Amino acid sequence: MSDKTPAIRHYLQFSDFTADEYAHVFARAALIKKKFKAYEKHQPLVDRTLAMIFEKASTRTRVSFEAGMYQLGGSVVHLTTGDSQLGRAEPIEDSAKVISRMVDLVMIRTYEQTKIEAFAAHSRVPVINGLTNEFHPCQILADIFTFIEHRGSIAGKTVAWVGDGNNMANTWLQASEILGFKVHVSTPSGYEVDQSIAGIRSAESYKVFKDPMEACRGADLVTTDVWTSMGYEAENEARRAAFAEWCVDEEMMRVAHPDALFMHCLPAHRGEEVQAEVIDGPQSVVWDEAENRLHAQKALMEFLLLGRQTG
Repeated sequence: MSDKTPAIRHYLQFSDFTADEYAHVFARAALIKKKFKAYEKHQPLVDRTLAMIFEKASTRTRVSFEAGMYQLGGSVVHLTTGDSQLGRAEPIEDSAKVISRMVDLVMIRTYEQTKIEAFAAHSRVPVINGLTNEFHPCQILADIFTFIEHRGSIAGKTVAWVGDGNNMANTWLQASEILGFKVHVSTPSGYEVDQSIAGIRSAESYKVFKDPMEACRGADLVTTDVWTSMGYEAENEARRAAFAEWCVDEEMMRVAHPDALFMHCLPAHRGEEVQAEVIDGPQSVVWDEAENRLHAQKALMEFLLLGRQTG
């Protein structure tokens, strides 16, 4: 049952929700996952339709959103770049006005954050950021849910980010401000996190380390991403050289907290940003993390369309 039908809410970056709202979403994700594992139907979104717009390719995002919406009782319309051509075949604003009259929810995976913001500004229905160059809120939603499953509350904990100051790093910094944990950031020179892009108010929730080993020291979670994200392939060789010392290895995990977890948003390149011994080792929870995209996003879609639910 629902308290009331909410006003339109979008999920374009992690800072769009409050700590209390995240507590609700994480609790719902746990309940939805429990029902899923017990083969118990949970279909609050019958007759609702999700439009998925992909300008960047995806495995986990497509499977988790598509399977998730069907499991919630809804249906899915899948649009690729050739089908949608945001801002090319017609203005983004016009696409938003048309698509949002025909569906109940839109997920977009694209390049510039400005594109998804323009779409949301003219949409009649909630819009979800499936990934942009600047942010990846659904991934961090799943990552934190995974941490909570394994270790309890993330408040007061330390997350070590090793690698590129990219959309994942930006989103971790936003999450740290909202949920009360610390991020140790270590990136090669020239690939630092831009605090203005991350949109955080102060540097109190994170600390920068030149040495990735020191960033990992005492951390409760060590996490990384590929050295070259989609859209930056032309920089691949330069990045391989610059990031050579930023491979998460067994020594980094040894200096972390003895109970530390390892996460990676995948796909992973073993021998580059992470050693095989780490990602395939006992501290790695990457497969739980990947699966939890499904459960966290089901809770997210339910919340955006129906508000706070009980039962």
